[in-house]
Amino acid sequence: MTSKEIRKKFLVFFEERGHHIVPSAPLVVKNDPTLMFTNAGMNQFKDYFLGNIKSPYPRIANTQKCLRVSGKHNDLEQVGLDTYHHTMFEMLGNWSFADYFKQEAIAWAWELLTKEYGIPPDRLYVTYFQGDREENLLPDEETKKIWENIVDPTRVIAGNKKDNFWEMGETGPCGPCSEIHVDLRSEVERSKLPGHFLVNAGSPEVIELWNLVFIQYHRNASGQLEMLPDRHVDTGMGFERLVRILQNKNSNYETDLFSSLIERLEELTDLKYGKDEKVDIAMRVIADHIRAVSFAIADGQLPSNVKAGYVVRRILRRAVRYGYSFLNLKEPFLTYLYPVLCRIMGEQFPELEQQKSLVVKAIEEEEASFLQTLSHGIKRFEMYVEKNPTKIISGETAFELYDTYGFPLDLTQLMAKERDMTVDVEGFQQLLEQQKQRSRQDAEVHMGDWIELNPPSEIEFVGYDVLEIETKIIKYRKVTHKGKTFYHLVIDRTPFYPEGGGQVGDEGWLIQDQRVIHVTNTIKENELIIHITDNLPESLDGVWLAKVDVERRWDTMRNHSATHLLHWALRKLIGTHVEQKGSLVHPDYLRFDFLHFQKLSPSDIIHIEELINEQIRKNIPLQEYRKIPFSRAMEMQAIALFGEKYSDEVRVIQFDESKELCGGTHVRATGEIGVFKIVEESAIAAGVRRIEAVTGRKALQYFQQLHNKSTELRVFLKGKDPVQVIDELKATILSMEKQIQQFKQKELSHQAKMLLSKTVHKNSYVYLIEKMDLNGNELKDLTYQFKRENLPLMALLYSTQDPEKVHVVLYVDETLAKKYNINASNWIKEIVQPIQGKGGGQTTLAMAAGSKKENLTLMIEKAKTLFESVSK
Repeated sequence: MTSKEIRKKFLVFFEERGHHIVPSAPLVVKNDPTLMFTNAGMNQFKDYFLGNIKSPYPRIANTQKCLRVSGKHNDLEQVGLDTYHHTMFEMLGNWSFADYFKQEAIAWAWELLTKEYGIPPDRLYVTYFQGDREENLLPDEETKKIWENIVDPTRVIAGNKKDNFWEMGETGPCGPCSEIHVDLRSEVERSKLPGHFLVNAGSPEVIELWNLVFIQYHRNASGQLEMLPDRHVDTGMGFERLVRILQNKNSNYETDLFSSLIERLEELTDLKYGKDEKVDIAMRVIADHIRAVSFAIADGQLPSNVKAGYVVRRILRRAVRYGYSFLNLKEPFLTYLYPVLCRIMGEQFPELEQQKSLVVKAIEEEEASFLQTLSHGIKRFEMYVEKNPTKIISGETAFELYDTYGFPLDLTQLMAKERDMTVDVEGFQQLLEQQKQRSRQDAEVHMGDWIELNPPSEIEFVGYDVLEIETKIIKYRKVTHKGKTFYHLVIDRTPFYPEGGGQVGDEGWLIQDQRVIHVTNTIKENELIIHITDNLPESLDGVWLAKVDVERRWDTMRNHSATHLLHWALRKLIGTHVEQKGSLVHPDYLRFDFLHFQKLSPSDIIHIEELINEQIRKNIPLQEYRKIPFSRAMEMQAIALFGEKYSDEVRVIQFDESKELCGGTHVRATGEIGVFKIVEESAIAAGVRRIEAVTGRKALQYFQQLHNKSTELRVFLKGKDPVQVIDELKATILSMEKQIQQFKQKELSHQAKMLLSKTVHKNSYVYLIEKMDLNGNELKDLTYQFKRENLPLMALLYSTQDPEKVHVVLYVDETLAKKYNINASNWIKEIVQPIQGKGGGQTTLAMAAGSKKENLTLMIEKAKTLFESVSK
């Protein structure tokens, strides 16, 4: 059957059984603040389940467009890498609202799958809810008995609350569910291991096909379950999986839902699917993503930088990136796939044809725009990789690619992975959260129109030379933010330095006779220097004296010049690999982020401070080069910050050997810095360190506070040397830790001997499977005790001490491993499959951890089977 025939058969089957066939709800959710996209078939019926609206039909069936790329249901990073994850997918479903219940739902599901679709019954397994003591829920015996009257009882499997109790959310309708799983393995594989071991065990070939939910409870706000007055049925079957099964394909992408899209890509690229894995992944990504993007736009969600629009943009750009990188598609290509998509799905979803012009135009514009930035971003990425000696893409670079070039984080991670590199995700997320916070704040800002007071003129910044000057106010505007009103002023000549290059903006005053306007900050917007103030006098006419807060500016200049000296000192003492990764120049302190691979030692910090303070004592005069060609600056070997955008003419700040491109304000000579003191050195990301320091007045305050604390400490210690006291305490603690370790070793030795008395004896070896109340490392230490016994031993020790994971250690005696060709690393991967574990190790010792504690019995059975098989 074709996919159209499979879909139609489902709908006709239920229509013949009294179901009203309803169209799919839009992919984009417009009236539910908890969802951006429809992510399940029941979304459009939530009000029926909640009782807000009565369903117009007691029985309903449909196929629903779904998108899962946000929130807890996020498969985007897996899409294309395997053959079964999707962003947009169809969910076939039938619903009963206070009408039929378990008997009919189960019987019809089995009839449709086995009789109408012809799926062999011996490839199907079914589950039922096994109950939950914590919730005081009994096993769903009704469902179990119904299934046992239909199928072989050995194919009816009990399932836990996680797999077999469905809930809409923290509150609301819920109930037990029954899943139907299909075993797609070959006959050979099926003969080796029964399929029921792989149900809900993460196998890509024993998969859930249909979920039948029996809604009979309501969870109230206190978390308690109450019986509903009416019972409902909510089912969902993955259409792409069903088509794969019925068309007897190895992959969803080989079905007619995707094959025509892939064939069109083959025509566009002269490449063949199935020849190269990278090409295959790219084609799968694009075939999937064109569906998601097209349906989202057809349903009214255009790509953008916020919320649902950002998700759509992210999916589209991921498709373009794969085409660009692996299929050599350097021009827009996605719209060539749209007619194919319409042929495949337009009959069931007429919105594809109805919104064709909108979808095509939106995709064309978005793709063309992204391709322009994509090549620049990739070049930017390549430049970074070339110059970066580490194996880490910094959070700042990942964020720049995201913010400037439109690269989602997963694309940057993909490019990094291709070069055996990783991305500083934490640093990226911090910058992203900062941006989100700014965006939220910006969204609440309302800016009025500019009001012109004087004819527009060229704005002149004079703050390098003077800190006060007569000026005129050119224009202003009113701004409101969170109920507060303030104003933006633009003046024709300003000594106020606007925030930029890490340096904070100036504060100060605009003075006219007895009238004073307090400037609380200075920023730059495009080419405008904007002075922010909380209030304005009635008249802004005439000449005003623009006066910068001198003390605050001098504190800032000291810290900025000290930042340059710090950069120079780091490169001189630590190495020329040091590269500035960010800075903040504030009146109270300076912050400098730089590329380095390890923590600075106390000795390093002392030498850096000594070198900088030596430069301060020399009182080296400032050499400033304004508006010189960038090429000349490079000839001078001035440091340009990597990733910074520079114009053709630049400014160079030089203090002897320290030479940097900089637009900030600086002292006239290093002696004006006074003194330099590092107060903290830390890591902010992998390979990126941060130094915070103080100068001038703040440094003096720091030394005074330090002296006061030292005096208080000596009084507390009654004159004893604090360092000596700490050393004595450390020695005492170290001695106690050694004693504790000795006690632990004795205890482990005792436990090992006790365990060896429990071994199972075979012809030429013994084995042991035992649960221990230890953590993972202690389990490993315990196995070391076995080595001393020189026994032909195999031992599996496991612990459930961790509330989230099962920790497992497998030990195999070296002689035994060689004799029977046993590899503990391979064995443990097989043993922990039932608990969805991952791990590895060496030939004789391996460790793993898994999350599905409920499958411990299966894990133990698997281990026992392996141990017993050695003697056969």
